Amino acid sequence: MAWARHGAGHTYAFDDTAAWLVTHCSKSAVKDLLRVAWKTVGAIVTRVVADAEASTDRFAGLRRIGIDEISYKRGHKYLIVVVDHDSGVLLWAHPGRDEKTLAKFFDRLGDERCAAISLVSADAAGWIANVVAARCPNAELCLDPFHIVQWATKALDEVRREVWNAARRGGQKAVARELKGARYALWKNAGDLNTRQQAMLALIAQTNKPLYRAYLLKEQLRQVFALKGAEGIALLEAWLKWARRCRLPSFVKLAKSITEHRAGIEAALTHGLSNARVESVNTKLRLPTRIAFGFRSPEALVALAMLDLGGLCPPLPGRAAA
Repeated sequence: MAWARHGAGHTYAFDDTAAWLVTHCSKSAVKDLLRVAWKTVGAIVTRVVADAEASTDRFAGLRRIGIDEISYKRGHKYLIVVVDHDSGVLLWAHPGRDEKTLAKFFDRLGDERCAAISLVSADAAGWIANVVAARCPNAELCLDPFHIVQWATKALDEVRREVWNAARRGGQKAVARELKGARYALWKNAGDLNTRQQAMLALIAQTNKPLYRAYLLKEQLRQVFALKGAEGIALLEAWLKWARRCRLPSFVKLAKSITEHRAGIEAALTHGLSNARVESVNTKLRLPTRIAFGFRSPEALVALAMLDLGGLCPPLPGRAAA
């Protein structure tokens, strides 16, 4: 019986111990306890994950997935991550941020399993939409509500900057200062405003109608996604009519963008699907990303992420899995 993985310089027990420790202990603790270099730990976790994936069908019964990207290194280095909405498990990750890279995930799935996917959540990135349309013939793409509301927040800030610049150029220094300080009062959800921000918003409502109109447009779009379903779709239609005639260029432009992506937005409203679960995984992925500094390759980072978030961490040798 083999006592080590092919090409490994350590036993199965040592590899599995290292893999378990790296998901439960600090970097220094792993190195000091096992007396190995950190790059060696990177090689170990890569081996352990490759072994686990070869012996497990992780894509069985896959129906609903979320796709996103996360920066893992300076210099525009990204990982594409794919999450199972039903289990919350990280299914796949790979360095890159383009159609060719994402297609590798669907290559692994195969045509039959691609056809079984019914819902995909993502942001409005064209490269994601193109691959999903080409590879998942039966899937509806649900655009993440957070990103759509973020568009409205950016449009609102464009209006704020316009009125701030107009006040500054007109010599209205006090008004300009107030508008500059109103940023967070306008950005935050109405229920999260403190007393000072509520007063600021009330002042804007009285003194700056275009900016307050932009704020109300942002808030009503947020309400669209709070309602969901048929009510949300009906409110979206009303919002589009208002935005098209609001005489605020940034919101007129936003209405055009939302109209272009309306099918994906309505799918998200109908199915109540967002990228929240994917974003949760991305947040948890920040820790493995920091731990992986010093690994020689992004593949080792991916392996560490799969150990920690993909359900591939082995139990400690000699103990049953939890």
